[in-house]
Amino acid sequence: MDLVIKISLLISAFLMALIAGLFYSYSCSVNPGLSQLSNTEYLKAMKSINKAILNPLFFLSFLGSLVMAPLTTGLYYIGIGLDSSCYLVLSASLVYIVGVFGITILGNVPLNNGLETFDIGKATFEEINLKRLAFEVPWNRLHAARTIANAIALMLLLSGLIYKVN
Repeated sequence: MDLVIKISLLISAFLMALIAGLFYSYSCSVNPGLSQLSNTEYLKAMKSINKAILNPLFFLSFLGSLVMAPLTTGLYYIGIGLDSSCYLVLSASLVYIVGVFGITILGNVPLNNGLETFDIGKATFEEINLKRLAFEVPWNRLHAARTIANAIALMLLLSGLIYKVN
């Protein structure tokens, strides 16, 4: 394989693996830990996490995967052609775009934005309880879906690389 394609595959896999690790760690530790908090503490913690994650390192890996996976697909197609491994890399790109980026932008981000505008300090006990229910359950479902999608995308990308090398 051409060196540029190899480097592109490596960068794509690395960035996608970083996001897969982030989502997996959330699923294994952050979300279960947050679920133990009171409603007010939970909402405050999620607001804080939602602000903290919007940083250059997160954007580099999250958006980097969004750019690199399709770029890698294009380079693969141009350099090697449309073979079985190219289809695997293309599938990885599509799964990431729809299942990770799409779910995040169309699902998790609107929930995060709704939480950001919610004034915990002025809310009643019942409003806080309702807000947590309206946020936590759908957010965790969407998070589970994008975590699985990211794992599938990464496995497809790596399968394309392994298939071509062997």
